[in-house]
Amino acid sequence: MQDKIGKVTVAVRGYHLDGYGHVNHARYLEFMEEGRWDYFDRHPALMSRLATGDIAFVAVNLNVDYREAAVTGDRLEVATRLSVLGGRSAKMHHEILRQRDGATVVRAELTFVLLDVASNKAMTIDGELRDALAALVVVD
Repeated sequence: MQDKIGKVTVAVRGYHLDGYGHVNHARYLEFMEEGRWDYFDRHPALMSRLATGDIAFVAVNLNVDYREAAVTGDRLEVATRLSVLGGRSAKMHHEILRQRDGATVVRAELTFVLLDVASNKAMTIDGELRDALAALVVVD
């Protein structure tokens, strides 16, 4: 299970803040992207397949639930996991926790497709790639 959930820590800096003194909503998207990059870095077989250039990882929907404010000095843990694997799309779940008190700051579901670059169309997730992804799914 440990390798199925990626975790990175982000330190909140002044430049992450908005005029109200808390992390700007758009910065959480960057934190989640950092979580996804780290997640795929931890699974080099997936990255090597996506790095060939003929397949692209494309976000097609993102639902974000902002629950608590984070401020300068907070350390946030970004947990990322593959939560759903469909025939042509999949979902990654993100949860951002504030380390000092364990509060959930953000929860999000990102839906993605694998795009066949040559045809510019979402491809069916099958074969070895599906097997590799299926082994990583963690259901709620």
